[in-house]
Amino acid sequence: IDFNKKYPGCDVDYPYIIGDGFCHGREYNTEVCGWDGGDCIDFNKKYPDCDVEYPSQIGDGRCDGREYNTEVCGWDGGDCIDFNKKYPGCDV
Repeated sequence: IDFNKKYPGCDVDYPYIIGDGFCHGREYNTEVCGWDGGDCIDFNKKYPDCDVEYPSQIGDGRCDGREYNTEVCGWDGGDCIDFNKKYPGCDV
């Protein structure tokens, strides 16, 4: 009930993960869900146009590729910089 009062337009599968200290992507990281209960505020400041399912994978030390390895996501938070230098044009 508190969740519905705080985020009345937030319709997600797992409302209990909102505000759990981890930034969850997609439908959780929206204005109506309070940017995942505030968990995604820092991520959104750093990568305002990066829309990935698992924001916690950005900058985790592993190049995740695809949608993570883009300019708007900071080349996976820097994780893919060496990969991109070694394999320019490779999109995996």
